Amino acid sequence: MQAKNDCMEENRRSEERPIEHFAVSSGPDKEVKQIIVVTTPDWKSRQARLQAFEKAGGKWLSAFSPMPAVVGKNGFALLEDKKEGDYKSPAGIYKIGTAFGTAVKPGGVTLPYRPVTRQDYWVDDKTSPDYNTWVHYGGDPKKRWKSFERLAIPLYKYALVIRYNDNPVVPGKGSAIFMHIWRSPQSYTAGCVALSESNLLAVLRWLDPKKEPVIVQGPAAYLASYIK
Repeated sequence: MQAKNDCMEENRRSEERPIEHFAVSSGPDKEVKQIIVVTTPDWKSRQARLQAFEKAGGKWLSAFSPMPAVVGKNGFALLEDKKEGDYKSPAGIYKIGTAFGTAVKPGGVTLPYRPVTRQDYWVDDKTSPDYNTWVHYGGDPKKRWKSFERLAIPLYKYALVIRYNDNPVVPGKGSAIFMHIWRSPQSYTAGCVALSESNLLAVLRWLDPKKEPVIVQGPAAYLASYIK
């Protein structure tokens, strides 16, 4: 029994090594001092784990215990394969954008925070020049866009923008990629990353824009390819 337990422990450590190695590598940029890592067992899995690392004294340290998370209904997609409406989260490294929400800015959050109103929309109409942007609009959105997402919803009580497909914006490559509150641990998203409200608040309060935070996401084996 002990031998079996030792084997299981070694398998667990092996699964974690790509994440640990990535965190202690040179990272995406020297300016980056905070990294969020979201991993799944494979490309099709929607159940994920979120970890966070911060550079202090020249060393990468774990910021808090791993958190359960969920991603796209159909798992992850490579950038070249990602399409609007595919229900897949984009794999890769992305900068963290503004935080936002229907609630007032939580105490301790240093990220820029934008309050959401009933007139705020994220445009996913790939034929519109507003594609993959946040637009505040007082008119009838159905007359302006073929498709859009209302931001004033319960899942966006607290959220942040994952800066995917924004420089430049490529029509049809996917839009409205956020980190937000999940419906449940067994749920999924349309392409975002979601976690419990309490864990999301912990992440929001930890993030420091001065430390150039990024999110790295994808299957664990895929993230291992980033190791330098």
